[in-house]
Amino acid sequence: MSQKSFMQQLREFLYGMIGYEFEEHAVQIRSTMESLFMAITFGDMLGLPIIPPYYGLRLLPFVVPSVATWKRRVLREREFSDSHEFDLHGI
Repeated sequence: MSQKSFMQQLREFLYGMIGYEFEEHAVQIRSTMESLFMAITFGDMLGLPIIPPYYGLRLLPFVVPSVATWKRRVLREREFSDSHEFDLHGI
């Protein structure tokens, strides 16, 4: 084996030990914030009118690609243990 492959393996090992959980947490936070933003601006699609539709219509061209996935994520059936509050976080 070459030195580069050993360094790559070491880097991946350390990333798995240190950085992976931080990255997963950041992805969960981003998903939550995106869902909250979409619910506030386009909640009237789901029957949740929060702000006037004028502002949502101004933003609609920018979020059209993610509307279908957002609706599927928000309206899917969930289990009790799906929430990230019940994760063990390193235990």
